[in-house]
Amino acid sequence: MKTRKLGGAGEGGASTLGTPPPGARNQPRCCARWGGLSPVLGDGVETKSKIIGRPIPPSFGREGLSLLLVTALFLAVAPTFAAEQPARSAEAQTERYFEGIRKDPNLLVAFLLEMPKGGDLHNHLSGAIYAETLINWAKDERACVDPKTFYLTPSLKLTTGDPYCPAPTVLAETALSDPILYRAMIDAYSMRNWKLSGQSGHDHFFDTFEKFGAATHGNLGPMLAETANRAEAQHEIYQELMFTPTGKPFGDMLSSEAVEATKLTDNATPETLAAMRKTLTDNGLSAAAQDAIRQTDEAEKIRNSQLKCGASPGGAGCQVTQRYLFQVLRGLPKEIVYAQMLLGFELALADKRFVGLNLAMPEDYYIPMHDFPLHMQMLKFLRAQYPNVHVTLHAGELVAGLVRPEGLRFHIRDSVEIAGAERIGHGVDVLNENNPLQLLDEMAQKRVMVEICLSSNATVLAVSGKAHPLHDYMRAGVPVALATDDEGVSRSDLTHEYMRGVEEQNLTYLELKRMARASLEHSFIHGASLWSDAKTFAPVKDCAGAVSVASIPAACQKYLDANEKAKLQLKLEQQFRDFEGRQWPAITVESSPAAAR
Repeated sequence: MKTRKLGGAGEGGASTLGTPPPGARNQPRCCARWGGLSPVLGDGVETKSKIIGRPIPPSFGREGLSLLLVTALFLAVAPTFAAEQPARSAEAQTERYFEGIRKDPNLLVAFLLEMPKGGDLHNHLSGAIYAETLINWAKDERACVDPKTFYLTPSLKLTTGDPYCPAPTVLAETALSDPILYRAMIDAYSMRNWKLSGQSGHDHFFDTFEKFGAATHGNLGPMLAETANRAEAQHEIYQELMFTPTGKPFGDMLSSEAVEATKLTDNATPETLAAMRKTLTDNGLSAAAQDAIRQTDEAEKIRNSQLKCGASPGGAGCQVTQRYLFQVLRGLPKEIVYAQMLLGFELALADKRFVGLNLAMPEDYYIPMHDFPLHMQMLKFLRAQYPNVHVTLHAGELVAGLVRPEGLRFHIRDSVEIAGAERIGHGVDVLNENNPLQLLDEMAQKRVMVEICLSSNATVLAVSGKAHPLHDYMRAGVPVALATDDEGVSRSDLTHEYMRGVEEQNLTYLELKRMARASLEHSFIHGASLWSDAKTFAPVKDCAGAVSVASIPAACQKYLDANEKAKLQLKLEQQFRDFEGRQWPAITVESSPAAAR
């Protein structure tokens, strides 16, 4: 049988280098490798003779001395090289195995499912729920569904207390015994079979949220549980989830006399924004924030109960760290958008689970396009008041023809330069921006990361393959990470975003690994990074030896205890060490025709 030994150096390609010699990975990289060079290059024969360990006869000559110096240099460097080699070999063997299976979709998806992925930074919570779950919730709530439009609505109650659905709607539970209705509802609440809908991908995608929205009401906790469960199954350890926790106190604030009397115009000044901030603060902002915290507390209790996180061991999903981005709905009237922004900033100060905010709703709709400059000024003003609150923005989720050419020219730039966005969601139209190459360079210099949502971009914007700017960002040195956007609506997950990255964008294993690391490096979770240099992923001094070994030195543990971000990052590194330390099987041409091609 013809065998390609892609998995390693052992018999049949199995790796024998996954576990380093005891203590081998404890060698500090910078100092162990080069620490012996200064004396060799230093103070003359006296120092050189000490390094070599023997006196040098005067008659030995320059050539002999040079030979001894080379020998000394080799002896100084060789132990460290040998110590570091297993770690590099484990990564290299994993990469070789990956290259051997990248054209075999079955082996590839199995590999990517197990691969550590870090975090998902662009995840709309309501859009993360699969249609099957939504239908079950609609059944539990005795909701009604229109069999033609598939919109869910609350049922009415008869005097007997039984639910009643006015014609033409029927109880959503009908779908469980009606396969035609069931599959049609799944198609209506997701991108499955969207090409048969008679709509564009863009319109079908955004219409789904209005159709299934009633099923998500009151289900914040179960939504957290479902996303955490799916994330852990794919070896994700962190999520930043977008949702809008506004309730009655927020509505009461907006309907107060003083707030209703305050109107914003397109050219609202900082003074106007400051006055409205005071009005909102004086008329219920604190109560709205406390209500959002209460909603989140209750949701997390339900999540933990459903996942059995109090048990030992906890259930699947309990090991995933979830943090939240306040989702501002930018398609609403100016005053409500500003009030949501302000609430988002206040929440991030009051509760560390809320790590920042984002603006959502389709970028091409009238209000988001018309009010975009005002939204940027709002964010500029509020960021000055709350300088430590993080902001990531949807920008550039546009293509030619979806809006006028002028609408493609400035959204990403203004999001970065005016609103101070630290991350950009989508960024698909970047090369249509004014002076795009300079913008890419600026984003690279500022380390503004782009959240890449390949499946969403392919179905919603019809942008994929070479037309997608992913590699333009990468060539420019802009940090990137893959994300799901709305995994339930897209019928995807982070594993399949990685899969699309390999098959469509030709990403390598090392590029995927860098993106996984970047997802945590550019997360908004509290604390300092594990890395002293985010470009090279060189660890901070206290944790220099902990990245490649199982035991954690006391100084590093103290650093981790003080920094949530660093703790997650080290967890990812430990996952990569275990993942790459596996004994990867050999790939045979006969058993894998796809790999042979």
